[in-house]
Amino acid sequence: VQLQASGGGLVQAGGSLRLSCTASGRPFSSYSMGWYRQNIGKPREFVALISWSGGTTRYADSAKGRFTISRDNSMDTAYLQMNDLKPEDTAVYYCGASEVVIPTRQSHYEFWGQGTLVTVSA
Repeated sequence: VQLQASGGGLVQAGGSLRLSCTASGRPFSSYSMGWYRQNIGKPREFVALISWSGGTTRYADSAKGRFTISRDNSMDTAYLQMNDLKPEDTAVYYCGASEVVIPTRQSHYEFWGQGTLVTVSA
């Protein structure tokens, strides 16, 4: 499956962005989806995941209460709504697709998008 991430940009602290990850090539509803982020010089870190049905979601502690992951299987798209953004949220955000029901590790993801840059100014 091919993944296309979009929606990044420059936003002031306290602002919001919605990232999208659109899939093509294989049935989107077969995959659980996750968002990870990576800053320069740091390892890629987990942000959120959603199961193939949308029935299960998980969040990193840093995302809880501010970010919401969702999906629209009819649109082959997963979303990450990010509110109350902070400068430390600045990173390249990547979406991944996994055949694992609850993909809790990066190694669970078979496919990755190209990343979209989120920059949060103070």
